[in-house]
Amino acid sequence: MNPMIAIPATETSKFRYRRMQWRMLFAVMFCYAFYYTGRQNFGWATAALIKELGFAPVAVAMINGGMLLSYGLGQAINGRLGDTAGARRLMPLGAVLSCGLNWTVSFAQSFPWLLAGWSLNGYAQSLGFASGGRLITNWWNERERGRAFGLYLLAAGSSSAITYGLSIWALNSFGWRYIFRIPVLFLLVAGVVFAIVARDTPESAGFAARPPSSPGAAELTSKPAGWITRYAQLARNRKYLFACLTAGFESAARYGLLAWTPLAYLGADWKRSPESLWITLALPAGMAVGAWTCGYISDCFFGCNRSKPIALFLTCAAVSSGLLFALPARDAGAGMVLLFLSGFFVFGPQSSLWALCPDLLGQRRAATSIGVMDACAYAFASASEPLYGFSIHLFGAIPIVFLFTAVLCALGALCSLAVDR
Repeated sequence: MNPMIAIPATETSKFRYRRMQWRMLFAVMFCYAFYYTGRQNFGWATAALIKELGFAPVAVAMINGGMLLSYGLGQAINGRLGDTAGARRLMPLGAVLSCGLNWTVSFAQSFPWLLAGWSLNGYAQSLGFASGGRLITNWWNERERGRAFGLYLLAAGSSSAITYGLSIWALNSFGWRYIFRIPVLFLLVAGVVFAIVARDTPESAGFAARPPSSPGAAELTSKPAGWITRYAQLARNRKYLFACLTAGFESAARYGLLAWTPLAYLGADWKRSPESLWITLALPAGMAVGAWTCGYISDCFFGCNRSKPIALFLTCAAVSSGLLFALPARDAGAGMVLLFLSGFFVFGPQSSLWALCPDLLGQRRAATSIGVMDACAYAFASASEPLYGFSIHLFGAIPIVFLFTAVLCALGALCSLAVDR
């Protein structure tokens, strides 16, 4: 075993470390920039599932809800694995499994086939995010962690935009089944590149270990803890529990927009004017910019206080989503602006939410706490999917989802007020 090399604090060593810091951040960003091609492509198949396979909106919502539920359960398990196995193993494994399951789903003809395949894909996708968050926590200290997570979430938001663009192209060029075949090939390549480039810790790259940077992290990281102890420590932290509730409402609102906005803009005659589909790219574009912005201002303007920008962003998201509900469908220009703003404000809080996890619970529990929070988020998102489908069935109008989203954002803003460093 190679001994850890203690690098002296010289300008040269600082430059080397800084360069490696950014290389690891860009590596995890590159991989995650294509991760959503394996799960956020589903929204572009909903219209075909309803029209060609005869599924009811509630059945489609159950399929997507199954994926979200298994993703959330997987996060609760794989977050702990991320603290031990590391991102270099887990993220590429998730990429390979998700690619294969997407191709399996693309040949589906029945509801059970789709439900089973898409639910398994949710678990495969859960191998990525928490372990990537642990890698960032290992390389970046508390003072810069909000910006680092903001860039990570910028990649995630960009992944939504990439997925939307590739899905629209595949839908127009080849048909809905290719939505599950073409975009995920990029994820497969990204996973392989990440496995080659990434290093989980500064020690594995030849640098000395960093001491815990969070004020409350030292006592939590003083000795290793088992599975039960780790989860018990999370359950006893009241602020962390309220942060999980905030993440739940935010994620339900976010996935409501991602899953049902395509259907709202597809309509019955979308093939006559396919260019109108590109309006929906404003939603993930806003998400990408919002994630970086919220993380940046939490570091630079709120003194690493995460709860205040979270509350601010979710309140603004409630307003913009409510305006989308009231907007006439024919007003494409205003719709594009409001979709951008809704994405910007609904996804922005995620960078601050994930940075809260190591802030509150310490570096050694970074992936575990991120995984459990993400599990809560996707449990809420999964439970809300049938409600979205039922509301469309009950009111007979797809724009009702925007009103539902506004309510969820307002509830998330209220919960975030109970979270403070």
